[in-house]
Amino acid sequence: MALADIDLEVEYNNRARVPDHPMHMAGWERDAAAYRAIAHCELDVAYGPGERHRLDLFHPPGGDAGGPLIVFIHGGYWQSFDKSSSSHLARGANERGFSVAVPSYDLAPHITLSGIVAEMETAADFLMHRTGRPLVVTGHSAGGHLTACLMARSPKALKRPIVAGMPISGLFDLVPLVSTSVNRALGLSVEEARRLSPIYATPPLDSRVVAVVGGAESDEYRRQTRAFAEQWGAMDASTRVIEVPDAHHFDVIAGLADPGDVLVETLVELAAGT
Repeated sequence: MALADIDLEVEYNNRARVPDHPMHMAGWERDAAAYRAIAHCELDVAYGPGERHRLDLFHPPGGDAGGPLIVFIHGGYWQSFDKSSSSHLARGANERGFSVAVPSYDLAPHITLSGIVAEMETAADFLMHRTGRPLVVTGHSAGGHLTACLMARSPKALKRPIVAGMPISGLFDLVPLVSTSVNRALGLSVEEARRLSPIYATPPLDSRVVAVVGGAESDEYRRQTRAFAEQWGAMDASTRVIEVPDAHHFDVIAGLADPGDVLVETLVELAAGT
């Protein structure tokens, strides 16, 4: 079906699609605060000069096993939230022996999307220099887009490419968003949207990507996830798709807090090959 025949506002308006989304968001804040209260963590570590250039580091309760550092990038259509809503999502990887970094970034419309991507590159570079370790990057929604952008741009932007990633409910082709309300804050032209769409970028050599989407998400989110995996797979990346049964846009990430969940198992697998 052509984009012109799809109600893109309906497809990409996740809050309208999930009427009880405020309950899920409140749950994120509650669970994140509870985890920060008990976790072995370093909070508000500066990776840049801005007020939102801060990240939280969560370390395993039994000591770090010395593997790659996992980075989780929050969503919010590049316009809302910060690291404080995602702390609990470090729990699963922490309990499997991995440290997890959760960065904030500046939000549109106060910054361009290109600027947000650059901030995540700065955060990634900071983390690799600080720890001396490779990164496995994951992120939700807008964070899924930023995960793929980091991977695609890392051979040129970073001293060490990022070759393993797990975008969750990601946005890989931004062109369909240009005509929607999402673009009011972003101000993207079609040309800029395409330039910032990782589906059109080249993955780094030997890269491995697992693209995750909820089974109850919109047709467009599920289409984008499949198309991204197919496109990067055609360019010699190792790709696969995980569709979380019955999950919608706001609960698809819940498994990251459970050390036995398939999402955490996938991060462990990605880390093992890095």
